Amino acid sequence: MAHIRIASAFWPVAAAAGVLVLAGCSQGDGGSAAPAAPAETVGSGGGDRAPSPSTGGVAIPEGADEVTRQVYTTENAIAACMRKKGFTYTPRVSGVGAAAGPVDGQDYELAKEYREKFGFGFFAPAVYPNDPDIVGSKAHEAREATSPDRAYLDALPPAQRKAYDKAMGSAKQLASGKKVLLPGCVKEGIEKGYGPEQSQAELDREHAANEERDRAAKQALNGDPRLISLAQGFASCLRDEGIAVTTTQPTAIGDMVKFATIKLLPQDGVQKMDQDAARAKLAQEITIARKDLECGKEFRAAYFPELDKHPFSGIGG
Repeated sequence: MAHIRIASAFWPVAAAAGVLVLAGCSQGDGGSAAPAAPAETVGSGGGDRAPSPSTGGVAIPEGADEVTRQVYTTENAIAACMRKKGFTYTPRVSGVGAAAGPVDGQDYELAKEYREKFGFGFFAPAVYPNDPDIVGSKAHEAREATSPDRAYLDALPPAQRKAYDKAMGSAKQLASGKKVLLPGCVKEGIEKGYGPEQSQAELDREHAANEERDRAAKQALNGDPRLISLAQGFASCLRDEGIAVTTTQPTAIGDMVKFATIKLLPQDGVQKMDQDAARAKLAQEITIARKDLECGKEFRAAYFPELDKHPFSGIGG
């Protein structure tokens, strides 16, 4: 139910860290560029895409939202930049755009199929540790931690590896604590995907404008008479099913049960759970998730079209 918008200023640090980890970068100069290797398939599971043979880039999914387009554009630009410098970089877009997935109930049939097997997705990683498409499973974490260019990088001689790292670029932390991007393909890619790095004054103005837009959007949604009525019906159904209701705000009720179910999770995470205990908890989670989906079916059918008209960033409520 949450509607997330990522401001461009916050992407560089995350992107630089992710890209440089994948590249296994060390700092250094010198060396000559190695011939570029053929582009590899990105990942191996659901949502992964293969680079185009002609460009080495990945096609942006049809109907992708702004955030997803920015990530794809950035990754493709980094790959193109490295290719010009004689190196290989495989765009890494596995899982992009799948944060909410089918669990949020926007598509009732998809959500029903998902929830009947995984609930909200909290205990599924412990029950299905070898499924790489389940976020949080051991197999998924292992796949995400592995660079598709690992074999290529490991084969580079030391001097060429230093040249690769320099071409890629890195993030540098200033004495003030601010992180800036040094010249390189990461910086070029991020600027193509998100625009030039913003000054603090620009960031402050954008933050204030975003806060005002979010306030107006939530006010419109939470003041909609039809949504208010449907949220009340949603809440009444949940109570009849024995599920506690802590809010009836249209912007919050859709995620309320999901967030309350997080309390079932052990403090040290699910991956250390005994399989039998995890299966029992998953069965409980599935029951709760199904009741939430059915009770909120009519509400969600009306809410999401209105959310498209009044999008906001962050968690509702």
